Amino acid sequence: MPNVKDITKEKWLVSSFPEWGTYLNEEIKKTVVEPGTFAMWWIGCMGLWLKTEANTNICMDLWFGNGKRDQQKEFYEPGHQMRNMSGGKLIQPNLRVQPIVLDPFTEIAISDLDAVIATHYHSDHIDVNLMAAVMRYGKPDIPFIGPQKVVERWLSWGIPESRCVIVKPGDSITIKDITLHAEDSFDRTCLVTQDHYEDVRGKLVDSDKEMAEKAVNYIVETSGGTLYHAGDSHYSVRFVKHGKDYPIDVAVGAYGENPIGVSDKLTSIDVLRMAEALKAKVVIPLHYDIWSNMMADPKEILALYDMRKYRLEYKFTPFIWEVGGKFVYPTDKDKREYHHRRGFEDAFAEDPNVPYKSIL
Repeated sequence: MPNVKDITKEKWLVSSFPEWGTYLNEEIKKTVVEPGTFAMWWIGCMGLWLKTEANTNICMDLWFGNGKRDQQKEFYEPGHQMRNMSGGKLIQPNLRVQPIVLDPFTEIAISDLDAVIATHYHSDHIDVNLMAAVMRYGKPDIPFIGPQKVVERWLSWGIPESRCVIVKPGDSITIKDITLHAEDSFDRTCLVTQDHYEDVRGKLVDSDKEMAEKAVNYIVETSGGTLYHAGDSHYSVRFVKHGKDYPIDVAVGAYGENPIGVSDKLTSIDVLRMAEALKAKVVIPLHYDIWSNMMADPKEILALYDMRKYRLEYKFTPFIWEVGGKFVYPTDKDKREYHHRRGFEDAFAEDPNVPYKSIL
């Protein structure tokens, strides 16, 4: 029996975080992926865990950190991407909204990873905690895959260079039964991110080269279907090229409610335009869940889809997910909204232990 005199902040943190403990780790571990399908779980923000029928496990953009935790700092440093992009100096009030649903510091599931993959080097897409956990509990030879700036950040954290693989648009990598293709990113927020402040107003830069070093989008080919991970890309008409180059089944993109002065996330219309351009069969909005100042209602996407689908002859379906939930393609391709398991399937397996039936 606990006693309040024995409880400390440290004991509370250890007993309560991550909020889901190893519940999701155990689910991923025990999931058997049926032939002709692939399974994936939403870990929050743009983080995904994907598993194939050959028991190949990869994770993309996993992040176990925090947003704002105090109000001690008022202004961004010169050169911060949000200050560069908006011209505003005030720090955005981006508190983390979603719980942490996966425990990286356990062998459960983490020891099964075959690759750690990142789209770009913003702090909510790469995570020093994940890297430390994988170095401790993961396989000794799995690759850490990302564009040049991501790898530079990993190396600064003490990750061995021999474990890192730099990718640029046009590169392909085989991971067991998965083929991973890196393609152009359209993340203009990442493009204006600076490692060191420089006044670039009015200057010409090689933006294609700079973007390739900072961010990529990924196409993940499996025997059960193909996933397109757009990272934090904004809308671009060049999605059309990716849709012509690859047969895309499921596409995920960074959706959010943009505050005034910035265009940092896909809008609801952009999500639909992206899916149409990619010729995807399913489109799933992500990222809207995580930041308190950019949360959006994904049902807006469903409403606009229903307004437009017949006139524009959409060939795809939007799917509204929940963090920690599983999506199996093609099994779930016609679903519109996710709900976590409701439980109580075995109600009345035995007589309820109540004094009289009328209480029920």
